[in-house]
Amino acid sequence: MTLTQQVTKKIVKKLIKGEDYRIEIVTLINAEFLQFAIDFFKRVASAKLSNEDITVDWYKKEMLSTDLTSDEIAIHSGLNRKTITNMFNSGKREVVINASYEHYDTLYQAIDDLTKVEDLNLTLHIKFNKVSVELDINESLIVINTLAVKRAALRGGLWSTAGKQTEGPLMLTLCKLFQVPEKNYSSKLKAKRVRKGEVNREIDFFLMQKENIYKCEVKLMGKGNPESADAVIARDSKVFVADKLSDQNKAQLDKLGVEWIELRNEVGCNRFYNVLKNLKIPCKKFKGNLEKRIDEILNEITK
Repeated sequence: MTLTQQVTKKIVKKLIKGEDYRIEIVTLINAEFLQFAIDFFKRVASAKLSNEDITVDWYKKEMLSTDLTSDEIAIHSGLNRKTITNMFNSGKREVVINASYEHYDTLYQAIDDLTKVEDLNLTLHIKFNKVSVELDINESLIVINTLAVKRAALRGGLWSTAGKQTEGPLMLTLCKLFQVPEKNYSSKLKAKRVRKGEVNREIDFFLMQKENIYKCEVKLMGKGNPESADAVIARDSKVFVADKLSDQNKAQLDKLGVEWIELRNEVGCNRFYNVLKNLKIPCKKFKGNLEKRIDEILNEITK
């Protein structure tokens, strides 16, 4: 799952200007979810119409057909692929299909049991190309559950992707904003193996001064998130850039000797200049129209 280049640019711009970037992600989630909902309702209507005289479970027959992708089958069953992978330590197609079928049968039975004891009448009408189909309460609840699962999957994926795809452009824009020479920064170096847990980790960005290489960590996190110090320790980072930091976060980082930049405060991105000076990295204070310069840099680095 990827963010559009335009959304990434908007997020970077808002971060550097000290504005909240979250509305960009929410807008993207809404757009993708609404498009999915429309397409899904069309598929449901078509499936129901083509199976009106069949007594078998038409939803399972059509919406969990093995002709579909494993991702589609999982979502239509009320699960997402990541959940199945975590449950079975595998994302292979046959594993996803078997798990989806099993979950759907369990869900269908739970809904059927519920509707037998609850005095509730719910009917969902879908009209498509002047033809109307009607879903009973069981079918309606299955459709509603699928939509809920899809939105949750979109939400988790897009928030995670936002952080990963914004880190590089954000740091690159900050370096160009304060006129750091190209030889003094890079986003291509690989981090050394981290002993704790024996995992290879990629560092978000590097600042360099002669033989010194400073690892930079970027987290678009909310205020008070306790993972800041953990991330810095795991990666042995020297610079930490965040959207928001609590006083406790800052105290932790100061104790660790880590330079930090909180973009959403009165100093904002200007603190990056002080960090560069502390690390003896060549730079210049920014003067001029911030918004115009950010646009110029983003247009340059995203060509």
